[in-house]
This record gives sequence, structure tokens and C-alpha cells, in this order.
Amino acid sequence: MSGSPPPAAPADRLRAAVPDGSVPALFAEVSARQPERVAVVCGERSLTYGELNAAARSLAAELVRQGVERGEPVGLRVSRSADVPVAVLGIMLAGAAYVPLDPQHPAERLRLMVEESGIRYVVGGEGMAVQRSVPVRGHGPAPAGGLPPLSSGDLAYVIYTSGSTGRPKGCVITHANVLSLLAGALPLFDVGADDRWTLFHSINFDFSVWELWGALVTGGTLVIVDAETSVDPEEFLELLIRERVSVLNQVPPVFRVLAEAHADAGHPPLALRYVIFGGDAVDLDVTAAFLDALPENARPVAVNMYGITETTVHVTYKELGPDVLRGSDRSPIGRPLPHLDVVLRDEAGVEVPEGEVGEMWVSGGGVGAGYLRRDDLTAERFVVVDGVRCYRSGDLARRTAGGELQYLGRADRQVKLRGLRVELGEIEAVLRRCTGVRDAVARLVTDRALGDLLVAYVVAGDDYDARRVREECGMSLPAYMVPARYETLAAIPLSFTGKVDRAALPYP
Repeated sequence: MSGSPPPAAPADRLRAAVPDGSVPALFAEVSARQPERVAVVCGERSLTYGELNAAARSLAAELVRQGVERGEPVGLRVSRSADVPVAVLGIMLAGAAYVPLDPQHPAERLRLMVEESGIRYVVGGEGMAVQRSVPVRGHGPAPAGGLPPLSSGDLAYVIYTSGSTGRPKGCVITHANVLSLLAGALPLFDVGADDRWTLFHSINFDFSVWELWGALVTGGTLVIVDAETSVDPEEFLELLIRERVSVLNQVPPVFRVLAEAHADAGHPPLALRYVIFGGDAVDLDVTAAFLDALPENARPVAVNMYGITETTVHVTYKELGPDVLRGSDRSPIGRPLPHLDVVLRDEAGVEVPEGEVGEMWVSGGGVGAGYLRRDDLTAERFVVVDGVRCYRSGDLARRTAGGELQYLGRADRQVKLRGLRVELGEIEAVLRRCTGVRDAVARLVTDRALGDLLVAYVVAGDDYDARRVREECGMSLPAYMVPARYETLAAIPLSFTGKVDRAALPYP
């Protein structure tokens, strides 16, 4: 099934858009061909391609009228609803870059993001300390010719990820980066106008970029999963069945729960054609059991796609056939996408021989513009080697004799929790500022019953109280980064070099 160009978005048209096009221009082509076809569904609400285009252009015109400038970061604070694609497309059409501001994140973290990115306007963000909040809906029609011209070099979005110094960092991605992703990855899938994709992930997670535009530039339908359904596996399973979803993108920990719900329901038939994994190490056994329970002629193709926010969502592609699902490689990520290259290098930046472990340095059209207003960090992670600009991923891998990559984990202390990247250093910086905490380290552990958990190891002072520390962490960190367990130690164990000896930390 994989390998055929999607009929609604031929590979040559996608590639042609990369040098001088924009994401809205690509969408406009699809919208002009099929204005009456349903583009977005969320519960009882739906939008045709024509309605989505009109609503987004109206929002864009309002943003321009209010003074939003080309290249300006605009905050995006909308709930999981049909307003999401309207707002994303509208901000882009205004020539601006959207910056997701999750309403569930602590106010202090949002304030830092707003200040660092210089956000003056927020779409859908009531109560934000900015110059103006703009509603998604309720504007007049966009005047002809009133929107700025866009080019591939314009900024598309800025997504903040966890930072090792306790300060989140904004990854800057251009239209060319997104177009390169679509042109490189979509032709590997046989998808088109008859497909129905879920928008399952929050717009704060760049997996959503692939979900949203994978559907809308191929003429498909985007089925938006609301907040309640996204955390209820039974409800989510019912949505997949009811909406006849054919393309499902999932982080493995969430899919594991969905697979359990599917088994508990008696393995009902599904319309899935593809299940695409990203964001975390794939569970081969869970995936194999899920596929085996479906009729052989109705099994979706399972694909694993390793990726990085700084290199625009996806880096590699690996189809998970029966031999792979039962093979010895427990983390197969396959080969780089056509628009990217991956070179494995040692700590000195020297390419390692085949079969040896090295850090993945990624180059090509997906490599982003850097970190917003963080020139020092950009210079450290985005480097030029032999005239080629690369992103140093911090991820370790080994290249097999067949040319494929085996993922081997982080070179630094960054971990993946439920598909989201977490810098343990950021958590530790917050912990050390908490009342009664003299010193602290954080660690990701796996519990057989509960799955992955963040654990805080604390050297406690006289006024230490774990409940209060948890509350104080929640004032600065998003919920998924707040440690679930708190263990007190007399001292943090150190190695002979004076570094924290993480192997000596007790299992909670």
C-alpha cells in the first residue's frame, strides 16, 4: 500500500511548492478544486473546504487590520475544536507565525513564552496579558487583495519545547520546512481525498502539524478529537468507528491504551488504512497483537516515524511488517525521509564507521531556522559541516549493514514521556527553587502497572513537604512535567568524577 503518490496531492506538485510556495497556497489549490467537500469535522460541527478557506481569510484580514505584521509571532490559544484549523490557517494567511499557548500550562510558563517571543496578539486567548485578544470567529469577509504575499522563507510556527536550563525554548519553523516534510513524506503513503485523518494531538505538539496538513493538502477530512475524547480510550475507539477514520497517528503509550480498549470491546472492525507512530519508541508486541486481531484483508499498514521538533516533525520512515514486528530490533526507525539525511557522528563531530554508535546529525529541507531569540543555543545545536547545515539531535543510533537506523536513546538527559520531550534539567531547576528543597534530581522510571513516571529525588530541608513541592512545581511546569513520586535522600549520590551517579538512585 505504501509508496504510491497520493492522487489528490501528486508528488511533483508538492515538490514544486517547496522552493517558493507556502502552506496556505497549497491549501488554496485543494480548496479551489473541491470547495464543497468536507474538510473538518468536530462533533456536530463541520466545515467544507470553501467554508474553512473563507473563515481563515476573514480571521487573517482582521489580524492585518489590527496591525499584525508579516513574520510576527501570534499566540494561539484555542480548545480542541473546529476553530483549530481556522486559527492556524488564518494566522499563516496574515503572514504571521502561530505560537501555541496551551491553556492548561501554568500561567508563569505562558508568561515567559509570551515575553520571550514578543507576542502582541493572541487568537482566542481571553485574559492574556497582551495587546489584544482576537476571537477566531465573528469577522466580516476578507477584502480582495488585502492579505500579504507569502514565500517559503516566511515563518510558519514557533513551538516551545522543554529546555535544560529551566527555560523552555521556541523552535522556529518556516513554510519551506513544512512543505519539505509534506513533499518528502506524503508520497510514501497512498492517501487522498477519501481518507479521514484524526487531529488527535494538541497543537502544542508538532505531531499535529503532520496530522493537520497531511489531511488538508491531500483533500481529505480532518476529524478533530475533543479534549474529553482524547483521554477516554473507549470514547476514542467509538469515534474511530463512527467517523470511519482511515489514518491514525499515535504516540505509542497512548496507542497501547487504545489497543487495550479495542481488545476489551471484542476487536470491532475499523476503517483504518494506516497507523503511524511517532514521538516515542514503538511497542512492537502491542502493535503486532492489535493487527493480528483484525481480519487479514482489513489490517492497516503500521509505520514508525522517528522525529524531532527542530527538524519539522518526522525524520525517518519504517514500515512495520510482520517480520519487523517479530524481529530482534526493538526500536526500528528505518531510513531518513527523502528530503533529509542523517549522519552518525562521535562527540568530536567525526562520522563513525558503519555499525558503531553515534549521535544523529540531521540535514536537509526540514531543518528549522533555530531557536527564537536564543542565538547561543542555536549556534550550539544548528551547525554547519562541509557547507551543510545540520541539527545535532542528541539522539544516539547505529546504522545496520542494510543501511537502516537503530535508535538507541538520548545522548544527554532528555527523555520522552508519553510522546513529549522532557528535559530533566528543567524539572530539577524548578525543584531546587521549591520550599524546603536543598537539592534535587529527576529521573524517568518505568512501573509495570503504571507505565512511565517522573520521580523527584529530593534532599530535604526542615520545612520540606512533598505535597507543597508538587503544588509549587505545578505553578511553573506543565502537568506532564510535574513529578508523580517524591523520594527523599540524605544526599545526591555522586560518581568519582563528581557527577550525579544516576545508576545509584534507588528505585522508588
